[in-house]
Amino acid sequence: MAQFLGLTLLSAFITGILLIPFIDFLYKIKLRRQKQVTRDLFNKPTPYFDKFNAWKTGTPFGGGILIIIVVSILTLWAYGLLNVDFNLWQIFVVLFTLLGFGALGLYDDFKKLSDKKEGFFGLRFRYKFAIQWILAFIIAFILYSQLGYDFIFIKGFGLAVIGIFFIPLAAFIIVSFANAFNIADGLDGQASGLLLIALGAFLTISANQYDKSLGIFIAILMGSVAAFLYFNIYPARIWLGDVGSLALGASIAVIGLLTGKIIAIGFIGGVLILEVGSSLIQLLGKRYLGRKIFPVAPLHLYLQKRGWEEPKIVMRSWLLGFLFAIMGLYIALIK
Repeated sequence: MAQFLGLTLLSAFITGILLIPFIDFLYKIKLRRQKQVTRDLFNKPTPYFDKFNAWKTGTPFGGGILIIIVVSILTLWAYGLLNVDFNLWQIFVVLFTLLGFGALGLYDDFKKLSDKKEGFFGLRFRYKFAIQWILAFIIAFILYSQLGYDFIFIKGFGLAVIGIFFIPLAAFIIVSFANAFNIADGLDGQASGLLLIALGAFLTISANQYDKSLGIFIAILMGSVAAFLYFNIYPARIWLGDVGSLALGASIAVIGLLTGKIIAIGFIGGVLILEVGSSLIQLLGKRYLGRKIFPVAPLHLYLQKRGWEEPKIVMRSWLLGFLFAIMGLYIALIK
């Protein structure tokens, strides 16, 4: 555990030192939100989001780029330095997730700047969604074929072997968390803070399982996200961008899958599920019932409409995320 904590501190220090010049760099290359209309998944204007977030115009996004670079390099360095007995496929799957979903998000971020006809929209959702599923199925197949994951642990029943059906289940979890994290990143500091809480829970699980290989990656990711959060707290000086939100959302799902505690994942990421669930219910209501279920969605936007101030929503989101993480830990660790 001492090595994990040391790596977390080192990662936080390096990311923190690099963030200030990196923010200046993003301003120079003009990777920041423009004065354009924000659109939803179906290319329709989102007036409530623009109303509550218009003042954030000009804030640079793309902080996820630095996190991905620092975490990838430090992870490879740490594995070599500590001479850890690791599974090569496990290293590959976590870094492939981080880099693969990060590359997709980076392309989407640049599309938002270059595609003037679509406004602040980026890559069309159907294309982005399809690529997410392709990446997720590749990752799920590696987990199944190379790492032997074909089970769900259910308290009271033990390991329930589901065989090849693990692949679509794992892919669904990865895609769900990637989009849930992306949605939750609508408020300054919310998604990053929730991720930090979830990583702390998964680090505890990996330490309990004596999985040093996975623990190293989690510890390094925690440090980098913690340093980023310092600059992402309201009012944010930098945002993750899709490059960060998709990569980190998918990564937290894969970390959870690698612990083998699929049921616990749903609790540890409980707030993220509430966010994406509220958006999904709203979309289904519009499509099949012809009306909105909620005045606005996702959940944090509904609370803003109710008059809650952004910092209040974020702080209570973190608190709820902490309680969910405790429940997830209890489920994961109980014998």
